[in-house]
Amino acid sequence: MDPLRNPFSPGAGAPPPELAGREEILEAARIALHRIRAGRSEKSQMLLGLRGVGKTVLLNKIGEAAEEIGYHVVMLEAPEGQRLAAYLAPALKSTLLRLDRAEKAKESVSHAFGALRGFARAFKVSIGEFSIAMGEPSLADSGNLEIDLPALFLAVGQAAKAADSSVVILVDEVQYLNEADLRALIVAFHALAQKGLPVVMFGAGLPQVAALSGEAKSYAERLFDFPSVGPLGTEATKQAIEQPIRGEGAEISPDALDRIVSVTKGYPYFLQEWGKHTWNVAPRSPVTSGDVVAASESATGALDRSFFRVRFDRLTPREQDYLRAMAALGSGPHRSGAIAEALGRTVESTGPLRSGLIKKGMVWSPAHGETAFTVPLFDEFMRRAIPDWQPPAAADRR
Repeated sequence: MDPLRNPFSPGAGAPPPELAGREEILEAARIALHRIRAGRSEKSQMLLGLRGVGKTVLLNKIGEAAEEIGYHVVMLEAPEGQRLAAYLAPALKSTLLRLDRAEKAKESVSHAFGALRGFARAFKVSIGEFSIAMGEPSLADSGNLEIDLPALFLAVGQAAKAADSSVVILVDEVQYLNEADLRALIVAFHALAQKGLPVVMFGAGLPQVAALSGEAKSYAERLFDFPSVGPLGTEATKQAIEQPIRGEGAEISPDALDRIVSVTKGYPYFLQEWGKHTWNVAPRSPVTSGDVVAASESATGALDRSFFRVRFDRLTPREQDYLRAMAALGSGPHRSGAIAEALGRTVESTGPLRSGLIKKGMVWSPAHGETAFTVPLFDEFMRRAIPDWQPPAAADRR
């Protein structure tokens, strides 16, 4: 069929043509936003799930919903190895400049700018020039993030309240925050909750974020809800494929839908990839099961070259061995001892490898002593990438 009319376009954070199966998560977010906007208390939320399940898409949708009801939106993505202060401070400056347009909030905004100036100076962050009231004291400038970040957020919250407004902070890739930054963030939102100020956070990250949050501060589970973003159910999977095709005036057969459900296992990114390639190989409507089969090689190849390969190429040879040993055992999760045994090594000697892979966001621990891939179907890719793999030679098992 005409590739120019192909409704599917897989990409990182790209909204799908049909956002199916996420109504409950979005409704919970909308309720939280409205409650905070109305001056009521509500938990912040952390969306947790594997790669490719659409967490970033949901975060963007929440940001759009927040803007529609009058929020100032601060969108952040936590990069590996960079401290929170470096990218938070410039974003908050932009928010304060918008709040400063409310005449009745001028004094509170000036106070918040004083806190931001002190914060930026303490953490050596460049935020450019801005003017504040003469004699406005610097705040949030101790150099201790767990003290300064709450002070800064309280000042921003007071400015938002004075402007009859509210602020939502969206943080993607939360798992890349280091422990000190995550702990300070939790402490800051604890302070905001205690004061009832109109600032709320929605984060998105890999499944280990719940455990990391609990380890950072024991009361994190009382501040945040942790909605799970998993693969779509069968009916939602079919809807995500069928509705865009029908929107272009074409049809897809029931057995073709069943086959797409089977090969993608309901993972949204894979759905977009299979939808795209199936549309392109189908000669005419309706799309058939044979078209799905014909598209599978090109869809798998596209995933291997991009979605999977970009992660594989970040691995050291020893890390590749570890993940290939996991893949040899199946989709997982696997006991750490079983992985070590497959490598011909001890659990103690493979511990640093496992820790490094967790930090890189390649694996996580769903339970004590267990290890699982954070990327769906990565076991199948590893078997394709290293088809003739053997455990490292005895000389390399140190």
